[in-house]
Amino acid sequence: MDEQSLKEIIAKGETTTVEFKSWIKADSTKERINLAVPELIAFANSKGGTVYLGIEDNGDVTGCFGKYDLQNICESIYDKTRPPMFTDIEELEYQGKKIIAISVMSDGNTYATTDGRCLKRLGKNSKPYYPDEMSHIYSTSQTPDFSSQIIAESSVEDINLMVVYSLKEKLKIRDADSTLPELDDMAFLKDLGLTAEDNGQVKLTIAGLLFVGKDTSIQRLLPQAEVIYLHYDKDNLEEYNARLDMKQPIITVLDRLIEKVQNDNKIQNVQIGLFRLEIADFSEKVFQEALLNALSHRDYQQLGAVYVKHYPDKIVIENPGGFLEGITEKNIITHPSAPRNKLIAETLQRLKYVQRTGQGVDIIFREMVSMGKPYPVYRVFNDAVQLTIANATEYVDFVKFIVNEQDTKQIFLSLSELMILRYVADNKQIKLDKAQELTQVSEDEVRKSLANLIKYGLLETSGKDYMLTARVYEAVKSDIEYTRDKTIQYIRAKEMVLEYLKRNGSIKNSTIRELCGFTKQQARATIDKMIAENLIFKVGAGSATKYKLK
Repeated sequence: MDEQSLKEIIAKGETTTVEFKSWIKADSTKERINLAVPELIAFANSKGGTVYLGIEDNGDVTGCFGKYDLQNICESIYDKTRPPMFTDIEELEYQGKKIIAISVMSDGNTYATTDGRCLKRLGKNSKPYYPDEMSHIYSTSQTPDFSSQIIAESSVEDINLMVVYSLKEKLKIRDADSTLPELDDMAFLKDLGLTAEDNGQVKLTIAGLLFVGKDTSIQRLLPQAEVIYLHYDKDNLEEYNARLDMKQPIITVLDRLIEKVQNDNKIQNVQIGLFRLEIADFSEKVFQEALLNALSHRDYQQLGAVYVKHYPDKIVIENPGGFLEGITEKNIITHPSAPRNKLIAETLQRLKYVQRTGQGVDIIFREMVSMGKPYPVYRVFNDAVQLTIANATEYVDFVKFIVNEQDTKQIFLSLSELMILRYVADNKQIKLDKAQELTQVSEDEVRKSLANLIKYGLLETSGKDYMLTARVYEAVKSDIEYTRDKTIQYIRAKEMVLEYLKRNGSIKNSTIRELCGFTKQQARATIDKMIAENLIFKVGAGSATKYKLK
């Protein structure tokens, strides 16, 4: 562009296709890019346009100066937009000052920022572009399940028949008794609810597009259905060293990312008698469940991508859309789930990728606890959910013990029982209310779990506390710790009894039980020990028996 042409543009001021942005009012190139990106998105979602850096709102040319790299600016815009935006960038000169012109075309895609903001150009200004303004491509069905809505602008041409074939072949392996693979392709899709008739024509549902749609069709009809995989190296945890952008069918994305994770997986061999247990950094079962959860529960009406961030020590999965009403981090394990996208969840179940519709969070927790790994961590934001899965195996002795215990006794410990055992192994003891908070079950259910653990010889009561039996300590701790904990328990009880006697003169077995939270036998053992230590003596007999200070 020559100087005269630029002069004419400046003279006209900001328009539907022209935006001026100051260079001098921003503190860094990063901040300038952040200011330009929303305007470029608005242009791309309208008729296209150009952002001129180095020009004030009133048309004064103040120029661009300092160190900057046009290629880096281009790449930063690409990284900050969904789908990634391609721009033309040019350095211009006007009256001895440099101006950077960044142009974008309208290509039919709907663009948004990586945090889900979508804009369009209205006159001289950029305004929010809400998802309901794009709803014309979907049917006006009143179904509350977005994934079952029919895509009015779809056709059979949007179906990837190779993906259909692949799903049928995989189902044969996963469920040999299923009759679904025997159906012809269109009957197969209709039976699953992935296609539907609309005015006599076959159309894809949202779920259908996400399971069997062509890549180009997903890009055109549901551009926000994107998964971005980022890999981080141990030497640089701030910037990713590999990236994969996917707008592909759900199972294709799953297969590709499982391969990515497995390629980096390290295996720890744990010997349990004659049996060798392999513990992977990241369990395929856990990762699959976590990713499918994100893909089936994300809000597809939000314009953000699902991110899978693969670090050396953890995987972080982020998906647009907060928890549904009633679900929090404190009840996520046990809360009955009504999937945000019911048809997607049902399809995953019918294709045997998940055991049931719903969260599957309990499966993730059980697998992590059983393998001696830290609990998965959920963080909830207003419009997003983040799940962190760590790869560390911190409790090898615990894993060995649990595997051996279940095998030799032919028992199956529930998730609640495993969580209680793990907690007690870490914290010496647990009270009923803490056990209920930890396991997220009812009081009756947690009492049953505690009773089972006592029956199995894994826990014993210590007043109102539950602690590991000596046998379990031998396996997961040490007999020294067990003895020490028992000693601490007696010291506490002795102090309380002595303090009571100083105030009241005498004490009964029943009072000790109430005071210390002991059983009758535990109170008896405490009394015998205090008598042996010449601290108290017995007065009376039978129901009138009391104990006094010596």
